[in-house]
Amino acid sequence: MKVGILGTGSVGRALAEGFVREGHDVLVGTRDVDELMARSEPDRMGTPPFAQWLAEHPRVAVGAFSHVGEHAELLVNATLGSASVDVLREAGLADAPGRIVIDASNALDHSGGFPPSLFVVNTDSLAEQIQREFPDARVVKAWNTMTASLMTNPGLLAGGDHSIPICGNDDDARRQVADLLRSFGWRDVVDLGDLTAARGMEAYVLFWLGLYGAAGSQLVNTKIVR
Repeated sequence: MKVGILGTGSVGRALAEGFVREGHDVLVGTRDVDELMARSEPDRMGTPPFAQWLAEHPRVAVGAFSHVGEHAELLVNATLGSASVDVLREAGLADAPGRIVIDASNALDHSGGFPPSLFVVNTDSLAEQIQREFPDARVVKAWNTMTASLMTNPGLLAGGDHSIPICGNDDDARRQVADLLRSFGWRDVVDLGDLTAARGMEAYVLFWLGLYGAAGSQLVNTKIVR
């Protein structure tokens, strides 16, 4: 499958590695390819420059957001939440009715320092905003509740014995995303129903930050016990 990943940070890179490992054709998107490839210093989070990472992952390609939108059968939004709608516009999502978009972003507001707050919460969510902006897209929320390294490698923690929630308004899109997640090794995909469930999924990141601090590791997740 042709997969377009919007975003070149740690989440975009981890997802690209996972999709390539499963045999997908992956194009990672950025606003300015030349500027991205010219960077030679780690970012503020210590992430190595993208050019260095790309050289170590020759099966991944990089292109402008518009190119990614033309390439992809499946889009993954791995951008900063504050930029997500604008990036999806650049990717031409409005001109691709029916396309599945997996939204892995979070509505984090870092303006007040750490820990961050959320710029949309309680009665709305970033995923719902994306769906309203692109009503013909099929938005599924997934992957935003964990650290990047677990997203396509659940076996890194507890032998994979933990859960991943998803939600979305389109039943078939949720089924397709659930099958995709299982191909990465997720055994417990928890379908929460329509996109209003994204409000809780996005708010969960604040709880996750507490778990991270308590565990002393980003390799932490929850298991839904029934």
